Amino acid sequence: MSENVLSAGNQQGSLSLKRYNPSETTRRSPKRNVSKGEIVAYLHGAMHDATLNKNKRIRFSQKNQGWLLILKEFLAQIGSRSWIYQEGKTRNVYVLETLCPDLNFNFNPHGLKISEEKICYIKGFFDAEGGIPHTNDRFYIQLVQKNRKKLEFLKRMLFDLGIESGKIHNPSKRVDPNYWRFFIASKSYRLFAQKINSFHPLKSDIFSRRMMI
Repeated sequence: MSENVLSAGNQQGSLSLKRYNPSETTRRSPKRNVSKGEIVAYLHGAMHDATLNKNKRIRFSQKNQGWLLILKEFLAQIGSRSWIYQEGKTRNVYVLETLCPDLNFNFNPHGLKISEEKICYIKGFFDAEGGIPHTNDRFYIQLVQKNRKKLEFLKRMLFDLGIESGKIHNPSKRVDPNYWRFFIASKSYRLFAQKINSFHPLKSDIFSRRMMI
């Protein structure tokens, strides 16, 4: 992945813990009250960038702790505790852990029936596994995943929302034969930004600046 691509796991130029303004969390939160189902759907989408540690804690790791603060707020809204800490004294990496009983790595998004929950799931997936350029390079929106079937399902969900996308492909079988991605069609950029958008502080800023929404 290019160093100019902004993904959840690749946050060059991200805000440090000392520089991050906690009030940004409130500003990034939804303008309306969201249901527990929408929050759980979003968190399950975001879990594509999470792991399960030996203590059965769900673990999100980020260079941009601003997104972790938003996850922490959502978890609090559904009654679950979480904690954020810096991983190592010299590493610019932050971790959120939770034992939220509503989250499960075996979650099946096929069971989502409510449109708002589907959108929140896609948003969480994009915030975790999506990429957009964080410079003034040619704009694009990509979604990546090791599991091709999950990408195929996500592509169908987007199509049902009127958002078109290109073919799922492997950029380089030599580098990683199990790495899959697809791009949102340029004619659907604005619709993606309007319907899906992002709760990730840096990604939502880019949408606001590049899409003028």
